Amino acid sequence: MTAGTDFLLVETGGPDAGPACERFVGDAVRLAAGAAGVTLLLLENGIGAAVRGARPGVGALLRHGGELWVDSFSLRQRAVLPADLVSGARVVEMTDVAERLLRPGLTAVWH
Repeated sequence: MTAGTDFLLVETGGPDAGPACERFVGDAVRLAAGAAGVTLLLLENGIGAAVRGARPGVGALLRHGGELWVDSFSLRQRAVLPADLVSGARVVEMTDVAERLLRPGLTAVWH
């Protein structure tokens, strides 16, 4: 991995999808620990991973300098309040995501 590598990892399944979500969050943590720029975007049912106490890996991601983004539309659709999320989670709009996707050198992975 080269310096300045930037990743956008998108999780849609969330904790109810089974161990795959935890492994994907773990991938984000390992990338962040390796000094990569990592943003984990939670969409659809994936937002459940950002609820306090749901997935300890998201806290590790934040501690390693990664970003945790949570889709505002998905929150509203599932009646989850921003106050229910782990500290450090950022509620974002699709315009934020589109802007990030257009950055040169970005590697995006959808799960």
